[in-house]
Amino acid sequence: MLDHVFTDAIGALRDAFTNAFLERQAFEEHLHSDVLLGDLVWATSYGLPGEGQPPRVVAHITFTWPSWSQATYRAWYVDEIFHESPLIEMEIVFRLQRLATLPDATQIAGVAPLTSPRLGNQQLNRESISSETITTANVKRPIDHAAEIVYQGAYELSEETLADGTNATLDQHFGSLGGWVASTLVKLGDLQFAYHPADDDK
Repeated sequence: MLDHVFTDAIGALRDAFTNAFLERQAFEEHLHSDVLLGDLVWATSYGLPGEGQPPRVVAHITFTWPSWSQATYRAWYVDEIFHESPLIEMEIVFRLQRLATLPDATQIAGVAPLTSPRLGNQQLNRESISSETITTANVKRPIDHAAEIVYQGAYELSEETLADGTNATLDQHFGSLGGWVASTLVKLGDLQFAYHPADDDK
């Protein structure tokens, strides 16, 4: 792993989700760079253990390290000048899938809080709840439905964290996020919706 505060945050999140007994969807993890803007984007997905493939409920997490954050971090790292706190832009999308019918958005809103726990002095805010219908050319495959709850926000990195990515601050902040994601997935999974069987159960 690279010695960089962005990868330190990724490592802290992975540890938090492992400690919350969440299961990483290995083939859905990506790290890529926007060659035009210079932003670095890391995306991963986690679900509850034993859900099958695809899982009934899953959380898609995206971290974006903007080019301006890198410039700020470099100025601090190279020149020891701290102008402002770099930010990691964050998005968490909770997805219910394999649904046999369109879900009731009111039931989903009842278990999906308006905000996440505090991450330092920031929070993720619930932006939307949406539903979709998925059809395929395979007439033998049943029509699937899905719903998504989108949270967006940012995590502000303190100078203390920049100086020592191994300090307890990242672990503490992302530890609470791991527990929140796990409990939200459990609450969504407990809603009385009808699901199609997993592909590996057919």
